[in-house]
Amino acid sequence: MTEIPEHLLNRSKARRAEASGQASSDASPAVQASATPAAATPATPAVPSQPKPVAPDPAYVVAAKTRKKIPFWAMSALSLLPLWAFMYLWALTPEDKVVEGPRSIGAAVYAGCSGCHGAAGQGGAGQVLHEGEVMKTFPHIEDMLNFVYVGSQSFVSEGLPTYGDPNREGGAHKPLGYNGNVMPAQGPTAGGGLSEAQILAVACHIRYDLSGADPASEEWASEYAEWCSPESEIFKALEEGSANFNNIDEVFNMLEKKPIKVGTTARLGSSK
Repeated sequence: MTEIPEHLLNRSKARRAEASGQASSDASPAVQASATPAAATPATPAVPSQPKPVAPDPAYVVAAKTRKKIPFWAMSALSLLPLWAFMYLWALTPEDKVVEGPRSIGAAVYAGCSGCHGAAGQGGAGQVLHEGEVMKTFPHIEDMLNFVYVGSQSFVSEGLPTYGDPNREGGAHKPLGYNGNVMPAQGPTAGGGLSEAQILAVACHIRYDLSGADPASEEWASEYAEWCSPESEIFKALEEGSANFNNIDEVFNMLEKKPIKVGTTARLGSSK
């Protein structure tokens, strides 16, 4: 036999009591319309996720993090290192030798002569000037100054057979004797474009830089000191205009080795 649930029995008793107008003293309180819901199943507490293990830094990273840092005050000193390096290299760089006086001016003037005579005096359309050739032809600088001033055509016009040392053996020292080419006049009154100071300067450059005369040798020391050194009074007088090729022998006749008159017209050279 099937057992009737108790709450159904209590509900039936209550209805009968209401129908008879009597309250049942032992009746159980009416069951609320809505039954007490069954207890909810407690939620399972969330398990916090475990953080992923962090891989240890490599040894070089650890070393970088733990090594001592450069003090901020040292940065100013480090910033000066490029300047120090520049000054150090500059101090070690040898200075270019600068030749002062007539020779340096003459080197610039010679740029206009190199087209015929060669940059090193090796010759070409013009006479050979290197390896002592000039000194053999012109043992006296005054004779060279005269020839450069008036040019070779003036010697031909005057009927002069040679320029420079008339006793030189070998070598070209006859007017138009080198390839038949003319040496143009350089002096202003002969139609040239150089001043007398420039002519002396280029002669000094040719003699002591190209032809190889030694300014310290016994043979050429006196000439160099008087005519071609940075302290040359003759060169300064020509620059200032207080002397010229026509009176230089008179202006400087007090020198131990008196100058020969240079002149501005063609003349025979002097023997040694």
